[in-house]
Amino acid sequence: MKRASLWLSGLLLALLAAAGGAAFVVVRRGVSARDEPTRLEAFLARGMRRLAIPSGLRTRTNPVPATPDALARARAHFADHCASCHANDGSGETPVGQGLYPKAPDMRKAQTQGLSDGEIFYVISHGVRFTGMPGWGRGPEQDRDSWALVHFIRHLPRLSAGELAEMKRLNPRSPQEIEEERAEEAFLRGEDPAPPAPEGHRH
Repeated sequence: MKRASLWLSGLLLALLAAAGGAAFVVVRRGVSARDEPTRLEAFLARGMRRLAIPSGLRTRTNPVPATPDALARARAHFADHCASCHANDGSGETPVGQGLYPKAPDMRKAQTQGLSDGEIFYVISHGVRFTGMPGWGRGPEQDRDSWALVHFIRHLPRLSAGELAEMKRLNPRSPQEIEEERAEEAFLRGEDPAPPAPEGHRH
């Protein structure tokens, strides 16, 4: 009993010290999302994420077969829904991904590849609190999509140049990007591109 009490007291002191350290850092450095999380923050976040995932799901195997069709659908889904933050290659090297706190991880590395299929599925479906990662699970169809994405995430370290080129074509484009592409194609055909609309008439 005494030993348990000492252990709990030590844990409480450690938590208080960590909270005090975090408060000191916030006061000294502010709360800018441009900063890198400290090692303590990263350690605690990984621990809390693991504790938040039900143990039965952590060990669950992927129910969606890793067929070429499933990978193709997941690749298209990733290009359309995920690449704006995570980049087509999973590196996280996008303006949005690098502007988050913490920054979007490089999913080709052990930090993500070392997770179980169930853990990756849980992160996709439920998101991660206090980060930019939302939860996408809304029902059986979305669950199938999420499990297929797990296969694609496992495939990220082996993406081919052809796959990346296909994904680039599937990435969402802004009206400005579409207009620039149209003007470039017209120029390459030898046509004079249409003059840009006056500032006051753009929508």
